[in-house]
Amino acid sequence: MGNCCGTKITSSDSGSKSARRNGLSVSRSRVSSASSVPPTPRSEGEILQSANVRSFTFNELKTSTRNFRPDSVLGEGGFGSVFKGWIDENTFAPARPGTGMVIAVKKLNQEGFQGHREWLAEVNYLGQLSHPNLVKLVGYCLEDEQRLLVYEFMPRGSLENHLFRRSSHFQPLSWNLRMKVALGAAKGLAFLHSDKAKVIYRDFKTSNVLLDSNYNAKLSDFGLAKDGPTGDKSHVSTRVMGTYGYAAPEYLATGHLTAKSDVYSFGVVLLEMLSGRRALDKNRPAGEHNLVEWARPYLSNKRRIFRILDARLGGQYSLAGAQTAAALSLQCLSGDSKNRPTMDQVVAALQQLQDTTSNGQQRSSAPSSAHPIPIPIPSRRRRLSASPLSSHSSA
Repeated sequence: MGNCCGTKITSSDSGSKSARRNGLSVSRSRVSSASSVPPTPRSEGEILQSANVRSFTFNELKTSTRNFRPDSVLGEGGFGSVFKGWIDENTFAPARPGTGMVIAVKKLNQEGFQGHREWLAEVNYLGQLSHPNLVKLVGYCLEDEQRLLVYEFMPRGSLENHLFRRSSHFQPLSWNLRMKVALGAAKGLAFLHSDKAKVIYRDFKTSNVLLDSNYNAKLSDFGLAKDGPTGDKSHVSTRVMGTYGYAAPEYLATGHLTAKSDVYSFGVVLLEMLSGRRALDKNRPAGEHNLVEWARPYLSNKRRIFRILDARLGGQYSLAGAQTAAALSLQCLSGDSKNRPTMDQVVAALQQLQDTTSNGQQRSSAPSSAHPIPIPIPSRRRRLSASPLSSHSSA
C-alpha cells in the first residue's frame, strides 16, 4: 500500500498484492445472495464455469479503459494496476467515456502462479456470493497470459484514503459516517462467516473497505479468502498471509485460521477509525508505532478514552458512545480468540450504537434481551503474542 502499515505477510517469495484503490461502483444483478460457495479445491474450469459473471475479452477491456491509459489509473500495487473504464449497461460492450456503466478493471502483473491463484480466488468467491456489503464482480478476463477482473466502480474510494490522506479530495469522516462505515463493513464480514458462505476473509483492512457515493461500505479484494473449517474442525491450517498490523496474534504464531481472526482485524480497523491513526506507523514517536499496543491501556480505562480519539472529530460524539465503540474494539482485540465476539454480535452492538445516536441519546444500560451482547472492559491487560515474522516498512 505504499505505507508502513501495508506491509504484506507472506510465507513465500510471492510479491505483495495490495494496492490503493481509488474506487470500484454501479450495480449489476447477481443470481443469489443465499448461494454458498462450493467446497474447494475445485478446478479452474469448474470455478469459471460456475461464476455468475461475464467473461470479457482482452480487447473489450482494452477499449473500455482507452487502452489502459495512464490517466485512467485508479490505483497501483504489487498485483498490478486498477483502471477506470466504461461499458454499456445492457450489452456490457465498451462504451464512450462518460456514458454507460462505470467499471474498475484490475489488470494483474504477469508474475507467476501466486497472482493467478489470487485472481482465481476472487472469481471463486465474488463470482458466486452477493451481498450489499461486498463489492460486485462484474466479470473477468482470462486470455493467454492476461488476468483481469472487472468490478463495480466505488466513487468515494477506500476507507484508508478518507482516514489517512490529507487533501481536499478526502475530508475527515464525521463520527456518524465512521460508525456507518464500521457497521456496513461488519455486516459484510458477518455474511461471509454465516452458514450461507462460510468464508474467512483473511485480509480485512482499511484499504479493502470501499465506499459508494452514499458511504455504504463494501469489502473488496478476496485474493486471500479461504473456506472456513468444516465438520468438527475448529480451524483451517494455512500459510500465514495477510497484512502486518491487522493479523491476529494466534494466526501469526500458529497458522491456525478461524473466523475470530477476522474479528481481530475488525478490531484493529475500528481502532483506526476511532483514533485516525494507522495500525502501524514508524513515523510516530517511539512507543506509538504499533497502534494496538499503544492504545490498549487507554481503551481499558473509561476516563482515558479521549486520549486515543481522533482530534478531528471534535465534539461530534457523546462520551458514552465513544466508550461503547472503544470497548467493542478492545473486545475484538482480545489476545484470547475465545473472548472475542462473533461478527453477528459486533453488528448488533454497532446497530444499537447507531440507533441510540440517531435518537439523540446514549443509553448507559445494558443491551436489551433481544441482543444480549455484553461489551466488557477487561480489568487486566493482555499483550499480543510476539509474531514470528518481523515487520518492516514498505516502499
